[in-house]
Amino acid sequence: MSRFTHHNFKDQKALIRVDFNVPLDAAFQITDDTRMRATLPTIRKVLADGGSVILMSHLGRPKDGPADKYSLKHLVKHLGDLLNGVTIHFANDCIGQEAIEKAAALQGGEVLLLENLRFYKEEEKGDAGFAEKLSKLGDVYVNDAFGTAHRAHASTAVIAQFFPGDKKMFGLVMEGEVASAEKVMHKSEKPFTAIIGGAKVSDKILIIENLLDRATDIIIGGGMAYTFMKAMGGQIGSSLCETDRLDTALELLKKAEAKGVCIHLPSDSVIADAFSADANTSTAPSNEIPDGWMGLDIGINACEQFTNCIKRSKTILWNGPMGVFEMPKFQHGTKMVATAIAHATEAGAFSLVGGGDSVAAVNQFGFTEKVSYVSTGGGALLEYFEGKVLPGIAAIQE
Repeated sequence: MSRFTHHNFKDQKALIRVDFNVPLDAAFQITDDTRMRATLPTIRKVLADGGSVILMSHLGRPKDGPADKYSLKHLVKHLGDLLNGVTIHFANDCIGQEAIEKAAALQGGEVLLLENLRFYKEEEKGDAGFAEKLSKLGDVYVNDAFGTAHRAHASTAVIAQFFPGDKKMFGLVMEGEVASAEKVMHKSEKPFTAIIGGAKVSDKILIIENLLDRATDIIIGGGMAYTFMKAMGGQIGSSLCETDRLDTALELLKKAEAKGVCIHLPSDSVIADAFSADANTSTAPSNEIPDGWMGLDIGINACEQFTNCIKRSKTILWNGPMGVFEMPKFQHGTKMVATAIAHATEAGAFSLVGGGDSVAAVNQFGFTEKVSYVSTGGGALLEYFEGKVLPGIAAIQE
């Protein structure tokens, strides 16, 4: 049993670092509350024990101190709705007199949401004095913000030192994220297929290199596939290509061959004469795209090729779409990959989906419940798979 599940929060104030960095529209309405919903079980456990909850988070990237559009006050009503009418108090500051008084007055079963941590430059600087002030608001520190675990910020990595070992712990989101990531990286059942998409090879070099020691198959889709195609001498028309990464692409292919890892590149592509939702489209082998045309999705043969590989897998990691899935004409490949992952999961595979665009695709196509785990942390998950130590995790595990 985990430290969090085992801990009794009765009469204690749990200071919980959550990731409430949610998108807001012009009217300050939340357009995607996935991150807020993810942390509800953690909050509910503390409240059910008879404890109270003090939530701290950042929102956006405020440059010069407080700004209304980045205020967490816009989340209060929705949080109250999600928690079925639990009393939500709000402090107009995350430190200072108001925060201290409201935290002190908090009763069991109540929630206090602090104002945006990033209204203070000290948060991102990892300032120990700022972290200490935050720490004084609660009895127990719970880090449930996997999305910021790769940042050595005051509220994610520095604050833990002000709590004894039995009073600092991961929340349920963090526990689930860490367990799922470790299962894929260190306890994966073979065959293990990693599906890596997105625009740029440069963003994914480290993750591919680290996966070469673990995966049996690596599927490469999205814009980055054309850098590989060009590196191998193919014609890619005006498809996305990082010309300064052609040697890197060849190097990765060589390393994969030496380690016996099978790299799958899309044999054919859906091509367009412009980067536009209403462009003219056609299909072509991915290494024979005519001038003036660009690959914006994987083709029918590639879909079948990738699907067959995914369906025989026992462990699946998906990071990055296969094409410009936001445009209906170019979403088929990403949808087919999502479908194949759902089928493999149903047949007993463990599937982890992470990275903003993959998560958006899974949500858009209705597959959230059909994969094993959907990660809330984009950058954090990537850095974990690159083999880096995440400060927010290390601070609790020390």
